[in-house]
Parts: sequence; C-alpha cells; structure tokens
Amino acid sequence: MTTLTLKNVRPMAAPATDLYIVDGRFAAAPTTGAEVIDCGGRILIPGLVEAHTHLDKSLLGMPWYRNEVGPSLQDKIDNERQVKRALALDPQVQSERHAILAISYGCTHIRSHVDIDTEQGLAAVEGVMATREKLAGLIDIEIVAFPQSGMMPRPGTAELMDAALAMGADLVGGLDPCGLEHDPKGHLDTVFALAEKHGKPIDIHLHERDSLGWFSMQEIIDRTVAQGMQGLVSISHAFCLGAPDRAAVAALHEKLAEARIHILTTAPASAPVPAVKELKAAGILTGAGCDGIRDTWGPYGNSDMLERAMLVGLRNNLRRDDELELALEICTRGGAAILGVKGYGLKVGCTADCVLVEGETLAEAVVTRAPRKLVLKGGRVTARDGACVVAAP
Repeated sequence: MTTLTLKNVRPMAAPATDLYIVDGRFAAAPTTGAEVIDCGGRILIPGLVEAHTHLDKSLLGMPWYRNEVGPSLQDKIDNERQVKRALALDPQVQSERHAILAISYGCTHIRSHVDIDTEQGLAAVEGVMATREKLAGLIDIEIVAFPQSGMMPRPGTAELMDAALAMGADLVGGLDPCGLEHDPKGHLDTVFALAEKHGKPIDIHLHERDSLGWFSMQEIIDRTVAQGMQGLVSISHAFCLGAPDRAAVAALHEKLAEARIHILTTAPASAPVPAVKELKAAGILTGAGCDGIRDTWGPYGNSDMLERAMLVGLRNNLRRDDELELALEICTRGGAAILGVKGYGLKVGCTADCVLVEGETLAEAVVTRAPRKLVLKGGRVTARDGACVVAAP
C-alpha cells in the first residue's frame, strides 16, 4: 500500500496542515521515505460517493444517439431494450467507461443498479462484475440486481434475479410496485423474499407520486419492520416525498426514520424531490447519485458528484454556505453510510479515499467544481488534474 505525506492541505476547509498516509490509511505521523505531495493549500474531502447510477446503460464513447423516445416511463424502458439490441451494447465496456469517468471526478465508491430481464438475462450483471474486478483498487462498485422491465409482467425475471444474487450481486432492486408492476403485493413479496433468502439489503426505485407513492412507501415500511430489515432498505428517487401535502409527508418521514429506511435522491429537474433539510431534521440518512448518464433515457450527466451536490442545492433552494455543506455531505458521508463503507473519512485510521478540490470554502468547491487536482483510493493516486490514471476502452 502507498505511503504519502500530503503537505499544505486543508481537510474539510480547515487551516492548512500536513496529513500522513501509511499503508493506505491516514496516520498520526509520517514514515521514513514517504512520497511528499504539495497540495498547494487546497481542500481535502473524503472520496465522493455515487450512490445511485446505472453503469450498464451509458452510451459514453459511442456515436451520438438521437433521442426520439416517448414521454412515459414504459416508453423509455421499452425503447432502451430495443436500442441495446440494435447497438449491440457491451455492458462491460460501457460500465468501464462510465466508472473511469467517475474516478476522474473524485469518486471512490459507486452503487450501480444493473438491468436484469428475460431478453438479456444476466449479461449486464456479468459485464459490470467484470468491470468491478478490472478496476479493483481504483474504485469500489456495489451492484444492485435491478428488474428494470418489471418482474410481475415478465415471468422468469424473479428467477434471474435469484441467480444474479447467487453469483454475487450485492443488493435486491425493485421498481414502482403499483405504477409499473401493477401488483404491489406480488412485487414486494418477491423483493423481500429474495433479500431474506440471500441475506442482502434492498434498494427500490420509487417514481410514483403523491398518494400512490405514499401507499407503496407505506407497504415498503411495513415489510421492512415485519422482516426486521431496519437499516437495510433504501428508497431511490422517492418523488412522493416532494408532494405539496407536507403534513402527510412529515408523517411518512417519521415512519421512515423509525424503520431506518434510507433515501437516495438524484435531484432531477423534472420531478418533485425529497426535501433534504427535512430528511436531515427527521434523522433520515440521505445519499445521492447521478442516475443514468448519456444514455437512451437522456443526453445529460457526466458522473461528477460535485455537480450533483450543486443540483441537490438548486432543487432544494440551498443558498447558505452551511446548506451547501449539507449538499456535499449527502454526496460523501451520506452515501458512504448508506453503502456501509467502513473506515470512511479523514481521521487517523480511516482509509485514505479522498480528493483535492479547489476553493476557499466547501461551498465554493461545490459551486465552482474545478477539475480535481488529485484523487486517492487507499492512498493510491487514481486521478490527477481531472484525468484518471487509466485510459477508458
């Protein structure tokens, strides 16, 4: 493991100091022969955490995709399956391109939902697993077995989910129990049964809005408590928590906190979003992610979690410096806690997963989002001056 001295660095925008890395962890004192890196008074933060993305979907490195897909969720799902076939999309190559881009922006951990359906089977999971192995030591990748096309409408998908979990997927995914599956009991019974069988946590996409989303969320809460899975269930998107009826949402916040269910937001511009200050006040652990980037769903995104922190700030009207620090916390410590990352942070004994950012304050770092001067994973340099140390395929 790497041994370094980071000179003239400001951990979390504190006054400049020297930090020592010994055998990949922050240490109280330097060792003889350590490589010295002058950080030029820049801010050091823990590694950025991409807690909700889709590594297997990106079209990075491919010719421009002309998007003419219809407006509904089902339109996008059906179109994506067709385009994957037409382009012969290679999930290993695309996931590697995506992950390397994330590394260049200072990401050290990713949770990726990976599609499983009766057309492509386990090909996407196998591809992302190959990328995870190939990039080991540069970034940690957590895989969610994700039934993007639905389980109840497509018999055989649940069996493929079972197989993916048996071969090493880390979490059980789910999707809109009412709006897409049209069978909330069947879908959630299957998701929680798979989690129990394999001893895996759960992360469910919930796009459903207002009262429909509240119903599905209550069903998830009830099953979480009944099966003793407190602290092991996440709900991604959770658009229903952005509904205008704040009293109803506050009641759900209380139940989510009691069940220790986590919320993962992508801060989209086109949908209601959970109010992150209210989530924090309720004691609900919150993380964030870029969702899919440059794919058949939309042309946007670059896998920069500092940019995502800015978007969380914009969608939540976070203007004060301390509020922007909350947005950054969601994209670092919040995501790390949800992923269960051990030894995360900048204290002595923590794993040296960290990134240098530009600015006088943390808020300025979020707003300016300058290229990252240095990224470390376990004390190993993984990116310099905005470029990963390995090239994308």
